[in-house]
Parts: sequence; structure tokens; C-alpha cells
Amino acid sequence: MEDRYQTRLARAREKGGNPFERTKSLKRIDDLVKVAVQYITSGVPKETDGVIHRLAKFDTQKGLASLQYAAKENVPYAVLLYERYVGRPFAAHRDAVSELVGEVMENAIEKRLRQAGVTYRKTGRAEGIPDFGQAPDFCIPDEVNPVVIVEAKITSDDGTARDKVARIKEVETQRRKHVAAGRPNYEVAACIDGRGFRERREDMRQMLLRLNGKVFTRASLDQIITHTRIREFVTQG
Repeated sequence: MEDRYQTRLARAREKGGNPFERTKSLKRIDDLVKVAVQYITSGVPKETDGVIHRLAKFDTQKGLASLQYAAKENVPYAVLLYERYVGRPFAAHRDAVSELVGEVMENAIEKRLRQAGVTYRKTGRAEGIPDFGQAPDFCIPDEVNPVVIVEAKITSDDGTARDKVARIKEVETQRRKHVAAGRPNYEVAACIDGRGFRERREDMRQMLLRLNGKVFTRASLDQIITHTRIREFVTQG
């Protein structure tokens, strides 16, 4: 890209024209290439249980060392174009495991509830619960007389994150309607993580306000029991 720019610049000078300035588009492309090179040469970041990183493949696993090995062994370039090579089957596989990635957070929540001896009800996928337009992921101690409602999600897609934030807001709206109708009050907490949520800062701000700060990530998940009314149901330390 830089060579092409310099060639065009030299031709313009030879013809006696005014050298043109580097366009914003070209500058942006250069920046994109630099970022891509940075990630590819640095390799896969620290692994997380249950999550497979997109660069966790033999030609990018260890960064520059993996690239050099692939080049030395004369691996055909077409073989490295994984998504083009497998086409829709790869996307189908990615869609299939997306639910498994989301369950990483749910499993972590369950582990902490079990360790504390807390009674809870975990809803199934697309399960319906009376008086709830959308069934929450966890009801503590149960869905009949909930004291704490927990929504959980991990996603790297900002569109999925947007939809989840909208769902959490709807659950909080349902809570207000229930309380206005004379039902006992309960808390709504969110356990979320992933790049998708980090990219939607305004949505995160609104969610924090709506839930009175009861938003937890994998890094702060150990605090969910002590900082919500779940602590009222702890039976073992």
C-alpha cells in the first residue's frame, strides 16, 4: 500500500503536477493493517475455560513464530483462508457453539450458588414463566416468590449485547409493574462479560442506573452473593 502511494507520488512529480496529499481512506487502511499485524504477531491471549479464541489455530497460535513455521513449511495460502474454505459450515458451527459460550457465565453462577448452599431455579431455553414476559435466567429462591432475578450473558458481538441489555431493562420494567400491582419487591442483577458489552458504553451506563449498580462481570462475580439479597439464602460457607 505504501509502495503504491509512493509510486503514484513519483509519477505526479515527473509530470510536473502538484503532489497529492495522502487521503484519509489510505491512512485508515494503513492503520487497519497495522492493528491486524499487531494482533496476528502477538498470538493468542491468555485462554479462558470454555472459550476458543479466533486466532487459536496453527498459523497464528504463537504469533510470529507460528507464521514463520507455516511459511517455512510452504502451507498453501488457500488453506489458511478457513472461513472461505469451509464456507457456511463454519458459520453454522460458530452459531451452534455461541450458546455454549454463553453458558460459561451461567455455569460460574451455578457453581457459586451451590457452594453457598443457595436454593435457586434455573430456567431452560425459551421456557415460559407465568407473569414474566421473558423468563429470567435465574430465580432465587424460585420463580413463585423470587427475591433475586439474575440475567447472564457473555458475548463478543455488540448486536447481541444490545439485545441482552434491552432484555435486562425489560425484566426491570416487569419488576416495577409487579411491585405496583402489590407483589413483594425483588432485585434484578446482571452477570455479563465480553467485548460486545464493552463496546456499548451508553447501554452499560443505563443498565447500571436501572439495576442500582448490581451488574457483575467474571472478575467481580464472587461478590454477587454478598452484594445482593442472595446472601439471605446462604446455608453454608
